[in-house]
Amino acid sequence: MQSDNTKSAASSEEASIIDSIAARESQKTAEQKAQDKSKCEQYVQNGLKRDVTVQFLYERLLQLGCRPPDDLIRCVDCGTKPVAGGFGVVEEIDVSDSTATRNVSTSSSSSPCAQTQEEINALIAKQKDGKAKLKLLPDIFLCQQNIQNETHARESMAHELIHAIDMCRTKMDPINNCIHMACTEIRAENLAGECHWVRELQRGRMGTNFVGHGAECVKRRAIRSVKANPNCAEKAAEYVDAAFDRCFKDTFPFDRHPNLR
Repeated sequence: MQSDNTKSAASSEEASIIDSIAARESQKTAEQKAQDKSKCEQYVQNGLKRDVTVQFLYERLLQLGCRPPDDLIRCVDCGTKPVAGGFGVVEEIDVSDSTATRNVSTSSSSSPCAQTQEEINALIAKQKDGKAKLKLLPDIFLCQQNIQNETHARESMAHELIHAIDMCRTKMDPINNCIHMACTEIRAENLAGECHWVRELQRGRMGTNFVGHGAECVKRRAIRSVKANPNCAEKAAEYVDAAFDRCFKDTFPFDRHPNLR
């Protein structure tokens, strides 16, 4: 369990990051934002054409029988959200009358990054009231202003492709089943390279604790991701703890952990 001091420090750190991003984005011109998008799109193309891990995951997705759309991986403006990317866009199936209708719930910008916490909470409230059912559609986006370099882009792509594979091979329901969400986040954080000791060193997280740093990083980052789901936020750490041992050991579709190859 996280202490109150740890939670407070994490909240302060996140608030500081958001403020920093907001200040940076407010100073950018339209031309600079276009450059961010162009650079991000080039990273995506390079990853699909050159990176063996991204290529392996994409090909395995096809082998599993899940053919993604041509624009599966997109670069979008995420505003002040302090994230590198994300997976899935919420489809709302309206069941309030006898004729069910479907609606992909995004704001006017059509970017999944533009879904606010209030919008997500409202959708979940409609589902709890029996007025709608929610379904997560496969969609990968990278936040063009937050991608630091090509390595960062490729790790983010690998992370989201692991989510796509998990959705393809199982009847995963990460919106409503918090254990499902915890498991796929644990696997993505573990297998995409984001918790490699070099990355943790760059973040200033390593200290002197080299033993077990990978598992600690995976758990920390998975909890943060699960908290983004209003259905799971309150007990995110408990859900991650419950799923951790089994899902941390699950290296599918790799025969072993990619860092050990």
